[in-house]
Amino acid sequence: MKKPIAKLLLLTLTFLLAGSAWAAKVDTIDVPSASMNRTLRAAVVLPDRYVKAKKRDARPFPVLYLLHGGSGSFRDWLTKTPDKTLLHRLADQYNLIIVTPDGDPTSYYFDSPLVKSSQFETFIAKELVEKIDNSYRTVRDKKGRVIAGLSMGGHGALFISSRHPELYAAAGSMSGVMNINTATWKVPAEFAKSRADNLARLLGPPQPGDSPYPGYTMVTLADRLKANKLPLMLDIGVDDFLIEGNRDLHRQLVANQTPHDYLERPGAHTWEYWDNALPYQVLFFSKILNANGVLIP
Repeated sequence: MKKPIAKLLLLTLTFLLAGSAWAAKVDTIDVPSASMNRTLRAAVVLPDRYVKAKKRDARPFPVLYLLHGGSGSFRDWLTKTPDKTLLHRLADQYNLIIVTPDGDPTSYYFDSPLVKSSQFETFIAKELVEKIDNSYRTVRDKKGRVIAGLSMGGHGALFISSRHPELYAAAGSMSGVMNINTATWKVPAEFAKSRADNLARLLGPPQPGDSPYPGYTMVTLADRLKANKLPLMLDIGVDDFLIEGNRDLHRQLVANQTPHDYLERPGAHTWEYWDNALPYQVLFFSKILNANGVLIP
């Protein structure tokens, strides 16, 4: 009995090693930012098909820019999901390069008019795209570029794509901060105040009303989203503290007849939720990239 068991274990180990040898590869790169006069980091998940491609099959690959949330970093999507192979598997399944850049803990991904070291719209939309396109075999056109994110990154993905529709084929948000008015969040007062103080530091004193920073928050940009005509996907858990802002934007997009996918499912503001949500977002993007003729079969 011992020999068959040993053979089975050997075959299992061989299979696992072979599988890992075909897994996606992750690069960690430095990305200089002239706009902020500093260097930030990004992880780049390269599908196995990209890594193994021969020179005669050096086709360009589409890119998903995937943004992290508040208090996070560029490593979050690789280290905090329950399934630590999630990005690797999605990159391999769809032949998609996935880039997870640093966005600072509380930047909200806009260009601050007050803080020179927080110019993340320029960093993500210009400096990072140029770095990735110049470093890898990418589809250097909007038809092969999509953007998504969670929480603060969901805001960033929709905000940046709304201001740069010429760069992206589609955008998605998971549990996104669709209203940066912290008074609308279902959170402890101390946390709301800390985030409100940070926004005042970046944007100045808030204006009175439900939208203290018009033009910087998605609930004030529904008409821009309609005009841009980018495919959009928003999803959020029914127990998420940001759900009212998402419902508000959804209602506005329905009212102004902006086509979009909107989904509420069980869950809260957790990595378990985002681990489940990301594959649906990538499936949504894959259909668009395939229709654009850039998805590699």
